[in-house]
Amino acid sequence: MTKEMKHTDTLQRYLFDKADVRGELVQLEQSYQQILTNHNYPATVQRLLGELQAATAMLTATLKFEGEIAVQMQGDGPLRLAVINGNHQHIMRGVARFEGEVPEGNLQQQLGKGHLAITISPTNGERYQGIVALDKPTLAENIEQYFAQSEQLNTRLWLHADGKHACGMLLQQMPASNVIATVPFEHLEALTETIKADELFTLAANEVLYRLYHEESIQVFEPASISFRCGCSRERSMAALRSIDKNELKSLLEEQGKIQMHCDYCNSNYSFDALDVAAMQQSQPGNDTRH
Repeated sequence: MTKEMKHTDTLQRYLFDKADVRGELVQLEQSYQQILTNHNYPATVQRLLGELQAATAMLTATLKFEGEIAVQMQGDGPLRLAVINGNHQHIMRGVARFEGEVPEGNLQQQLGKGHLAITISPTNGERYQGIVALDKPTLAENIEQYFAQSEQLNTRLWLHADGKHACGMLLQQMPASNVIATVPFEHLEALTETIKADELFTLAANEVLYRLYHEESIQVFEPASISFRCGCSRERSMAALRSIDKNELKSLLEEQGKIQMHCDYCNSNYSFDALDVAAMQQSQPGNDTRH
């Protein structure tokens, strides 16, 4: 029997037949590295962004509708902000902002006093945001606290990142079903606790699941692909300029010669000169170019 190849940038969902528990396993490489590309992040920030991406990827699996999710940490410490945006198609982007040296250690040392916000924005429907204080030492523990407070669901996360790979596992107690549950959540939690970061980085998802749960009966679903895409463009930047007052645009052009717009997520720059702005204004609906 040949060893199964590891497929990177995938989200694997599974259910336990004899427990009201669902699980997820995410393994990221290319999409994670694309988030880090063109940013001079220190190793501590790289690892934390990887953990945040792995967590957000698993949370996208909870979206039962078309929409977006953002998981954001913000504080008054050296690491000011870390955010990952994802959607129901598992397309992701992220960015971090920091000042000075971000130390090794717990979140309080890195972010100071801060909070974790999870924002869900359906394409059709009302936006929802849940916020918890960042008072636990790890990201995984703070997200577990979020679920305990906002969803009242017993949830465990394991998150790992090293600047090249970002991986995670999630177990979550589901509402009781008609299935007679004979396997306690604590047993599955103890099994999952034995997985090592190197195993998650290097082994195929099915091999990880077999090592952990070969004595359990589980349903494994088709894996979902995860990708990076920023979403910025010259057209979107132009659309943002249309919302700015014409006199303000004129002043900016007189002062700077050009209007520069920068995307924090991918570090792209878009430049607009007076001719660009004039063409934009002439093309706006209802514009009257007569003098």
